[in-house]
Amino acid sequence: MKILVTGSTGLVGTALVSALARDGNTVCRLVRPQSTAPVETKDGFNVMWNPTTGELGGAGVGPDAVVNLAGAPIGDGRWTAERKATLRSSRIESTRALVNALGKMNARPRVLVSASAIGIYGNRGDELLTEESKPGGDFLAGLAQEWEAEALKAEALGIRVVHARFGIILAQEGGALAKMLLPFKLGAGGRLGSGKQWMSWVALDDVVGILRLGIENASMRGAINVVAPQPVRNEEFTKVLAKILHRPALFPAPAFALRLALGEMADALLLSSQRVVPQALEKLGYRFLHEDLNSALTALLAKS
Repeated sequence: MKILVTGSTGLVGTALVSALARDGNTVCRLVRPQSTAPVETKDGFNVMWNPTTGELGGAGVGPDAVVNLAGAPIGDGRWTAERKATLRSSRIESTRALVNALGKMNARPRVLVSASAIGIYGNRGDELLTEESKPGGDFLAGLAQEWEAEALKAEALGIRVVHARFGIILAQEGGALAKMLLPFKLGAGGRLGSGKQWMSWVALDDVVGILRLGIENASMRGAINVVAPQPVRNEEFTKVLAKILHRPALFPAPAFALRLALGEMADALLLSSQRVVPQALEKLGYRFLHEDLNSALTALLAKS
């Protein structure tokens, strides 16, 4: 298959592009005109595109599938008005431009797998959340709703749309786990706030497997919770990580200190509770490589 991928240099994009190329697919990495990335590698080649105007290089025409992973990192810096605008434009406006570009093609892709996030549910305490749960009302929830709405417009073009609602992605290569490791290795790790908030996590290997399923399985459409089947509370996550690293977990980070340091972002990313389960994936029969946190972290940290 010929597959276009936006956000190909990020944590998920890098892993996905490599996997797709190994499977024998032709992978076109959509990159901005000013990109300095190598034009062609063993994992595919670059196609220039402008996410503001939707202008797409000719080599990107006629794909079988598109995976949209573009978006500025949600946790890099306080959420000032300017930062929020960047988070919105890098997701919503770029997705709108992408769908418009697909609409101009004579031969359109069969499927658009577009990133989203479980932040769409907001802070929900102990409530068990499935793809059918109502969205929340905070900034992240609104952002995700708008993001999905733009991707959904591809359905009017005859394209199957999958909204991949990512949970906390665990990987050695970067992301949340990489940021957690240093304080724990220094013996200064601990729970965040009360530690009672639920964390819905997923291993990077499973993220790649689920995205590939989204491309290949014609029965997968709509919202898909990309999370492992066993969410845990933050205090449990802390204990498991500390045990595997053979380090103590004696230094909790008080909620007020997190809010002082990070502002609104602290509540949305670190203190909110989202007990999300992969109901749609289980109905589709997806078999997780890492179902429980202990085995997932053990496997990931064995690579270090």
